Amino acid sequence: MAQAQGLGKRYIKAFFKGFFVAVPVTVTFLDRVACVARVEGASMQPSLNPGGRKASDVVLLNHWSIRNYDVQRGDIVSLVSPRNPEQKIIKRVIALEGDIIK
Repeated sequence: MAQAQGLGKRYIKAFFKGFFVAVPVTVTFLDRVACVARVEGASMQPSLNPGGRKASDVVLLNHWSIRNYDVQRGDIVSLVSPRNPEQKIIKRVIALEGDIIK
């Protein structure tokens, strides 16, 4: 019985050690490297949400490209809504700095 209690304490201790390492690593990864976002609506059709279906597509957002200003024409970018910071806006890049729009 005493061995079972000691074993249980070791598992709990190992869980909390792993938890306190995994959470900061995961948060840092999602903030600095990449995160997952849901695309809803018809604005990105036909590339995303083809056929006007009600389900939303899931995309992986690459934070490294933005940090290095490696954005090219045709890329899909995510912006934070100024009205609702919880809402992300997904748009396609159609022009770059220095382009003349007629």
